[in-house]
Formats: sequence, C-alpha cells, structure tokens
Amino acid sequence: MRDEWEHAHTDYTMPPQRKIPASLAESESDWRHYLECSTPNGWLIRHNAMTEALVSGKPMYLLHTTKDIDAIRISRQLHVSTGCLVGALYCSPLVSQRDGLRPHNLGAYLMRTKPSTTPMIFEVIPDAPIRPKGIDYLHLGAIHLRTYERYRSFLTLAESDQLDHAVLTGLRAAAVFLDVALRNAAGHATPAPEFIDQLSEAVAHVPFLGYLYFEVLSEYLMLHSVTPETKAYAEAGELNNWLYKRLAFAAVDGMDQLFDLARFNPRHDQLVQLIGGIEPALGPAVAEYVRRRLSHLFARTALHTSQDAASVTFQGSDLCTIRNFAPGLIGQMVFREIRYMPRYRQLYHCFEKAKALEAWDYWNREGIPTPFNGVLPKGEIGINPVYPRSAVRVWVAEQDSKGYLRPAEEVSAVFTPHLASWWAPPRLREMRNATADSRVEVALGARPPVPLQRSSMNGVSA
Repeated sequence: MRDEWEHAHTDYTMPPQRKIPASLAESESDWRHYLECSTPNGWLIRHNAMTEALVSGKPMYLLHTTKDIDAIRISRQLHVSTGCLVGALYCSPLVSQRDGLRPHNLGAYLMRTKPSTTPMIFEVIPDAPIRPKGIDYLHLGAIHLRTYERYRSFLTLAESDQLDHAVLTGLRAAAVFLDVALRNAAGHATPAPEFIDQLSEAVAHVPFLGYLYFEVLSEYLMLHSVTPETKAYAEAGELNNWLYKRLAFAAVDGMDQLFDLARFNPRHDQLVQLIGGIEPALGPAVAEYVRRRLSHLFARTALHTSQDAASVTFQGSDLCTIRNFAPGLIGQMVFREIRYMPRYRQLYHCFEKAKALEAWDYWNREGIPTPFNGVLPKGEIGINPVYPRSAVRVWVAEQDSKGYLRPAEEVSAVFTPHLASWWAPPRLREMRNATADSRVEVALGARPPVPLQRSSMNGVSA
C-alpha cells in the first residue's frame, strides 16, 4: 500500500525514482532532462516559488475561495474535497510582500473568474521544512482499483456486472488505439495527425485518455510559452495557469459550467488551431509533442511496472488479463465509470474516504501538511486536514485595488476529516436530458469533478 502511494508522488527536487515498464523508448529521466533543460520555462519545475516556500519551513499563506462562508461560520468546521488532491482543501499560494499577500496567478484567475465566491486566507505553520512531494493523480490507478476491489461487496451483483461490462466495452472499442499508443511509447512512431485523430475518437470509450491529453497539453503550453504574460509569471517563480484554462474553455463548449475532461478530445486540425490561437508559434510542433509524450505517459500510468510495453496487447484480451498487465488503466476506468451508477451518491464516501484515509496517513508519515498537485508544480496546493504537527489560522480576506489580500476577519473553524459532498458530472447523453438547474454544484473547495479531480480545476482532476 505504501509503495503505491510513494509511486503516485513526485519530488521534482530529486532525480526520478519510479520503476517503469520495459521497452519504453524514453525513460522518465530522459523526459525530466528534456522538460527541465530544453524548454523555456523548464527551470521552474525544480526552482518554482511554491517549492521554495515548502522547503523553507516558514509559515505558508494559502488562498481558498468558497461559496459557503456562512456555513463555515455557523458550523465552525472546514471540510475537504476529493479530486486531484484526494482529500485536501484546494488552495493556491499567497506570497507575503510589503503591500500585503499577493495571489499566485492561479489564485488571481480564480478570484477574477469566480466573483461570487469569498476569498479566505489560511496560515499554515509547519513543524519543519515540508518535503516537496506532490501527488500525481494520473498515477492513482492502482489505488483506485485496489479500493474498488476491497469494497466491491457494497455493490449489487447487477451493479458489479454492469461495471465490468462498461469497462470491457470501452476497452474493446479503444483497443486498437491503446496498442498504437504502446507501440509509440516503445519507439514505433505513428504519423502525428493520424495519432491525434485516433486519440480523439478513443476518449469517448476510455475517458482517462481525455485527462492525459489535457495534462500533456497543459504541460506543453506552460513549459514552452514565451509570451510577456508567461515571462512575467516566470520572474515571480510561477508557471502560467491561464494558458490551460483558455485551452479548456476554447476546446469544449460549456466547460466553464461543467469542467469535465472526459469531454476533452480535439482532433488534429482543431488541436493545431486551438494551440495556435493561444500562442501561434506553438501550433506547428504540438501534435508531435502529444504523440511522444502521451504515449510515454500512457504506458507509465496504465501498465504494471513488471510489464514490457512492446509485448502486451489490448486487442483480444479479456478483462482479467488486462487487469493483470494494466491495473493502472483499469483502476482509472473503474474510478470514472462507478460514478455514473444511480447509487453512487450513497456509496461515494465509502470509496473516497478509504483513499483519503490512506493519503492522510502517507502525508503525516512523510511530513506533508500541504500536499500539492504533482503533475507539475503549477500552484495547485491543498491542506491536509489531519496533520497533527502544524498550526492553522483562518481569515476571511479583503482585496485592495492592486489585487493584494489582507486578513479582515478571523474565522473560528477547524479542519475535520470529512469529505464534502461531491458526485460526478453527467455524461453527454445524460446532459441532453438535464435541465438547466441540474448543473453540478462544486463541493466546498473541490476542483470541478474531473477526477480525477482539478472545486474547478479551482478545484476537479482527478
């Protein structure tokens, strides 16, 4: 169990430690070196302001936005959300300056685009320098699968059969592309336009691919962008989060109302147009980058580390066989599919609390009161609600005309190991029949239910 959680975390201040499947054309070290040394903003992977704040051991100031400040005042409790941070209060960093607390560009984005929310300041005083290990929700598949198998008895036989059927149907429909991705990861290149179009079609059958697709493009934009905006954020030690927000909303109609990366599936021509519309110079190379990077990440996150990416195949394999060689992929598919069951709102806490308890135990043992989204250290950071060795204070914030925040009212509230209510967004076929008032309400502090879980990528990824 501990090994699985260790595998799902990344420390960008250290060389890559993960075991990976055999026959991959590029190692994790190869990719880390390329991303850090051959991209304009790669130096921020290791030397960003958030990581430096974590390892300093000094008090950290974090911004959280909420629609439920009155409920917090009355209950005097703070609940956490699931998603890309598994079980933490979703926040972004604040930088202490002479004029006040300056929001990280992610926090500035959230405040500008969510004016109806109340900003809150959290002061976290750690007991020691914090280990900069971020949780990568793309690597949680084995944990999702183990949790499901442990509590599978909570489902009826019909529900269990339905889930198996849905997963196997999706795998069979996408099997050709999944094998193509593995062959590409092993060095057998497919023409990029063809690869992207096949990927786009496969997302509908294996929604996890939409998350991989989006994260690869987010990485590409944040690390390669050279706009004045991006350069200004880099000078402050921050990756530019506005880039992938613009991408998501341009790529999927209604993404601002329901942030669901299972719907993220641009075809090749649209992809080039989307990236070119954000930063023209980045359009021509994006498809080839996605082909190489997504293939590599798919092999790493889908396959068991004991496997050989060049020899396994999804075509013609039964569910038991695939579960043995690709537990990460099966876990990610089960995690997403189970959320569409009619009874999932009743079962949600059973499955998600089990994972949160394990994550809290791991973070406490590793000295992590403030876990962050480790896909990249881009500023998505949370608060561990049961860390026993740090002090936390909470205020409602006020913002001045220059954008700086200051504490305005201290709130007498404490963290509890309780997950805020949350459920999955409806799939497209359900959305056609949904009424306008049935839009998903994002849970307190949650990223919009994508995950996996980025309350919006203010909150779901994961």
